[in-house]
Amino acid sequence: MSNIPEIKLGIVSVSRDCFPITLSEKRRAAVVAACQAKGIEIFEAPTCVESENDMLVASAEINEAGVNALVVFLGNFGPESAETMLAQYFPGPTMFVAAAEETGEDLIDGRGDAYCGMLNCSYNLALRSIPAIIPEYPVGTAEDIADMIAEFIPVARAYNGLQDLKIFTFGPRPQDFMACNAPIQPLFDLGVEIQENSELDLLVAFHKHEGDPRIEEVAKDMAAELGSDNPYAGIIPKLAQYELTLLDWAEENKGSREYFCFANKCWPAFQTEFGFVPCYVNSRLTSRGIPVSCEVDIYGALSEYIGACITGDAVTLLDINNSVPKDMYEAEIAPNTDYELKDTFMGFHCGNTPICKLTKGKMSFQRIMKRSLEPDSEPNITRGTLEGDIAPGKITFYRLQGNARGELHAYIAQGEVLPVATRSFGGIGVFAIPEMGRFYRHVLVQKNYPHHGAVAFDHVGKALFTLFSYLGVEDIAFNQPKGMLYKTENPFA
Repeated sequence: MSNIPEIKLGIVSVSRDCFPITLSEKRRAAVVAACQAKGIEIFEAPTCVESENDMLVASAEINEAGVNALVVFLGNFGPESAETMLAQYFPGPTMFVAAAEETGEDLIDGRGDAYCGMLNCSYNLALRSIPAIIPEYPVGTAEDIADMIAEFIPVARAYNGLQDLKIFTFGPRPQDFMACNAPIQPLFDLGVEIQENSELDLLVAFHKHEGDPRIEEVAKDMAAELGSDNPYAGIIPKLAQYELTLLDWAEENKGSREYFCFANKCWPAFQTEFGFVPCYVNSRLTSRGIPVSCEVDIYGALSEYIGACITGDAVTLLDINNSVPKDMYEAEIAPNTDYELKDTFMGFHCGNTPICKLTKGKMSFQRIMKRSLEPDSEPNITRGTLEGDIAPGKITFYRLQGNARGELHAYIAQGEVLPVATRSFGGIGVFAIPEMGRFYRHVLVQKNYPHHGAVAFDHVGKALFTLFSYLGVEDIAFNQPKGMLYKTENPFA
């Protein structure tokens, strides 16, 4: 993954001046040792902060070390003003954690009272309006704190990625795709830059790449990935040309930003003017940490990028598409799982899911487009999708969305792709999410989410929830279990 940040962790310990500073320093060293034992590299700032002046010194130490994700460690009660100012002065994500007491044999000079100190810390953070990450239970031993730091890393990676991200768009949304609305203000509120372009800009850039000497090398790489059994290999040179066009556009236009992704129009004029569909190229770039969303879905691209940062792995964007037929459910799902029919659905898109996430990916054509563009001929301008069933395994379906009123909201639902053959087309899988039927009605429909959802290929709900909370998203929905009613759910249903 070449388009996501590398995290340089740093830890600063703090100490209330009426407590032994050695207690906090000793506990900090134990946390660092526990991190190293888990393979986590972390810079240990030598200054333990007791005052605002100490805070300035420690801030200089972590800045000089190149730290971009900070852990503030309350080794004892801690100085609530100085410790919260560390987060105020630090430009990246900050997590606050506190030391548990080690032994009942040393509760006089060896008692740190960090459990109490975390309360005053949180109060002072609120007074100063400083966002910070505080774990679910932020007090622990050195090993516990190391585990918290491990969970902090993907959240910090996603946060830093957003602060240095530019989203490129090409073209307005297709007709009747108002669901993919994208109010721009929330993007800037998140720290994201956006550059909106015309489809004509992309077409002109594509034509300028005709005959590019690099096409042959990219085409060979595509052919090797797809294998020799490819009846549509003739379209590969054009796809290689298009891939180079997008990558060159990003390099020439990302400006001050380090990371980028795309939200591109891919129909209806794309096929006739470019001569192919872009799905396979979208899949290839997404597998490298450069999401390319379909249908100018800006918040879809944003969500995909977040997932790539969280997992360090390929993601995808799918339509929450169709119900599972009852006969398929009864024959292949009910005998092998505890899922009900309404827990299942099919996630689909034309062919943008990376080949590494398919059971067996193959080059194909866009069947929906062919019905109108090439109804009576062999596929030509509709070639370029990547088809296959999505590989079984754990997934998280999620989306961060700016709604029509310019407010950020989000949903997260963990589940799995079932090992059930879809017998359909496109990049598609049979998904199961507990209580999906209720979630579909009282979150996705009730809160006006679009049909696109981002998919991470692991259970990463905890990290996503932490990130969205840190970003200030107040409405974060999830698939609530039975007995936990949604606000709009009829209790007599």
